[in-house]
Amino acid sequence: MKSLFESSSTPLFLDLPDAEIIYYPQFFDKPAADIIFAELIQEIPWQQDEIQVYGKTHPQPRLTALFGNEGKPYSYSNIKMQPHPWNLLLQKLKTEIENVSDANFTTVLLNYYRDGKDSNGWHADNEKELGINPIIASVSFGAERTFQLKHKLYKDQKKSIVLEHGSLLLMKGTTQHYWKHQIPKTAKPIGPRINGTFRVIK
Repeated sequence: MKSLFESSSTPLFLDLPDAEIIYYPQFFDKPAADIIFAELIQEIPWQQDEIQVYGKTHPQPRLTALFGNEGKPYSYSNIKMQPHPWNLLLQKLKTEIENVSDANFTTVLLNYYRDGKDSNGWHADNEKELGINPIIASVSFGAERTFQLKHKLYKDQKKSIVLEHGSLLLMKGTTQHYWKHQIPKTAKPIGPRINGTFRVIK
């Protein structure tokens, strides 16, 4: 019998300049992804931070939580998060993702998109504590959302990917230097989604 956390997805390599991006459509099969999704919703201590946009303070349009090694906070958009200690589920997810990514992740930032109004604007994961050419492993559970990419220099270089329930997206090499990405809002009636971005904080 296959283990709950055993993955069997064939990777798809995106042909984009200045990027190394690999997508695993069903990194976790549906029964496993359903269980993981339900457990994350119930057990994670979700929080909603405030962000500043053009001098005004707004609630962040999603809920978040940070887990990781002791003493390794993570800062982005003027928000500094202190990590919760790894729980058993996240440790298992981390191990499974490390098996295909050739990385030893220290931290995972969890995002809870409650509906189509929740979003994540254009950005690159290029904070100093991530070092040069960081590897970002993004796993998705719940409702499918569109992941958009655009090149920082070449305006005609754009890509959209529908991130499926149980999927894994690996971004490596110079991707964060040359590309930005976002999860845009959608007016479509859509259910909740949880995304975990595993990373290495130096």
